Amino acid sequence: MKKSSITRRRFLELSSAAGLGAGLSALSPGLSFANTGIKVAPGATNPLGMPGNVKGEGVFFSGGFGHAYIEFAAEIFAEVHSGSTMSVEGIQRVGERLRPRIIAGDPPDVIDNSGAGHLDTAALVAEEELMDLGSLMNAPALDTPGKTFGETLFPGSQASGVFNGVQRYVNIAFTIFGVWHSKALFEEKGWSYPKTWDEMMSLCETIKSSGTAPWTYQGKYPQYMIFGVLEPLVEKIGGVQVWKDIDNLKKGAWEHPAMLDALQKMKALHDNGYIMKGTSGLTHTESQAEWLQKKAAFLPCGTWLENEMRSITPAGFDMVVKPVPGNDRSNFSWIDASSGEPFMAFANSKNPIAGVEFLRCLLSKQSAAWFAKNVGSVMPVVGGAEGVELSSAMTSALAAVENAGPNILDRPSFSGWYSDIMEEAKNSMGSLLTGQIGAEKFIERVQGVADEVKEDEDIPKYTRA
Repeated sequence: MKKSSITRRRFLELSSAAGLGAGLSALSPGLSFANTGIKVAPGATNPLGMPGNVKGEGVFFSGGFGHAYIEFAAEIFAEVHSGSTMSVEGIQRVGERLRPRIIAGDPPDVIDNSGAGHLDTAALVAEEELMDLGSLMNAPALDTPGKTFGETLFPGSQASGVFNGVQRYVNIAFTIFGVWHSKALFEEKGWSYPKTWDEMMSLCETIKSSGTAPWTYQGKYPQYMIFGVLEPLVEKIGGVQVWKDIDNLKKGAWEHPAMLDALQKMKALHDNGYIMKGTSGLTHTESQAEWLQKKAAFLPCGTWLENEMRSITPAGFDMVVKPVPGNDRSNFSWIDASSGEPFMAFANSKNPIAGVEFLRCLLSKQSAAWFAKNVGSVMPVVGGAEGVELSSAMTSALAAVENAGPNILDRPSFSGWYSDIMEEAKNSMGSLLTGQIGAEKFIERVQGVADEVKEDEDIPKYTRA
């Protein structure tokens, strides 16, 4: 298992997530702005040389984190650069909406490339569509005096955005992934969260006999069960090398015994009737709404879940997240946590420097504090959660990180590098969980696509160390 470059103590120190750090008033003196409270560090107003009176265009996936945090960052942008603005259109299906514009040579200045149907990042890199963000990483941080932008970000948090040594996008959220349940429901029923997969299956039988479905998932988007369950389960069974070999397109990598074991375990959820009826036909928010009504006990997701469902979460539900159980208790605490939500600026847009400058504003300390307080999640910005009182959901997530110690699981990279492989894995996962195929057929299908990708000379290849 590859250990994260952020230890539990280092993470808690960096984020000050326990709320023990200095409050926002501790920001260093500088330029003050009325609306957002931003205080610009000396010499950090316009280090990238953005022209004046720019009307920038931002188009952003609007998902679990909502859209208000992007609007807040746009307010910072406008305050720092008087006379300039950044639009903040929120959309779904980013690829479908933006691909025609990119082909026509008219991309927005900056986007959030997330959600179902997002753009193929590797293809954008290969076509030289994305800005080289090296100048951003070396620029003065907006509101942290004496630090560069890159120095204010969690160590290792931006590694996935590096292609052949060049930073092409920045991750703006530190997300903890796991299995969610209602603490109140479990206390009411006397259920204890399982620490092994055998215990999970035993508890599922108990839950089923009580009249509640043990599991649901984001049915129309079965990739949630890939990053929420399959990825950590495979690593707990077979170690990180399994995913490294898959990322590096090693021959037969998907045929590893740990992959077969994990898929068979997941298939058993269907075979034993442990998945809520009708799940496969539901969207992510629909299945999550059913879970909030306690029609199912377990749900896989990342820490954006709380904010995504905030408006309809019943009082006293007390959602909490736990690690995916493995084969034995020795690695139960290992948790999947990583930076994500990729924001990128386009080199061929009307205002590319404005797109890059928006990223500097978005990942400022002031923006990160607003994000922690109002979204209930953490940006990978040093000190970004200082003085912020966090929810029970986020408290449980950070407790999981602390309990994991150095054992933070690294997410595989194939999904961002090779969209064809991820698409087949997603579709095959949907078929597996509805009983249409077994674990062996899943492996056969995905390995077949991986072999095709490996042999296709037109697809750029990447290597994971």
